[in-house]
Order: sequence, then structure tokens, then C-alpha cells
Amino acid sequence: MVDQVITGLSWCWVASPLVLLTPAIAVAMGFPKVRDEFGVLFGLVALIGAMAAPLVGLVVSLVERRQRARRRFLIMGAVSSVPVLFFLVFGVLYTECPDGHHC
Repeated sequence: MVDQVITGLSWCWVASPLVLLTPAIAVAMGFPKVRDEFGVLFGLVALIGAMAAPLVGLVVSLVERRQRARRRFLIMGAVSSVPVLFFLVFGVLYTECPDGHHC
């Protein structure tokens, strides 16, 4: 049962970029309403999948004492945190600094 949970969380993390790109793919295929209506929802699902899967997987692997799974989820968490940190720094914090000021 624990192996299935670990596998499911790993697949959820792997699918997050595809979920994030689904609205853009739909627009490229000629369905612009998908991005307009569901773009934010797909983005939130991708963000939750990218951040929650490593966290929950790490907790499961710690409780069940799975060394290899623990390493995998630590790496997944590190990889997931890089884009989130870039978004926070450049998308939120950097935009709050007015032009001409050095924050």
C-alpha cells in the first residue's frame, strides 16, 4: 500500500508541468476559451501538485522509513522550490520596487 502511495505521489509530481502547459497547448490547437476559463485552475492544480506531492511523500517516507523514497522526495522538493522562488523574487518582490529605486 505504501509503495502505491509513493508511486502515485511521484506521478502526480511528474504530471505537474504537463498540467501547467495544458492551457497553452489547447490555445495552440485552436481552443482559446480553455485558457480563458480554466487557465488559473490548471495553474493552481499544477502548483499544488508540484509542492504538495514532495511534502506528503516526504512525510510518508519518513513514517515508513523508506530511505530511497525519502531521497527522491527531497530532490523533488528542491527541484520544485526553484521555480517557486524565482516567481516570488521576480514576480512579486521585484515588481514592488519602483523604477529608479534600488530595493
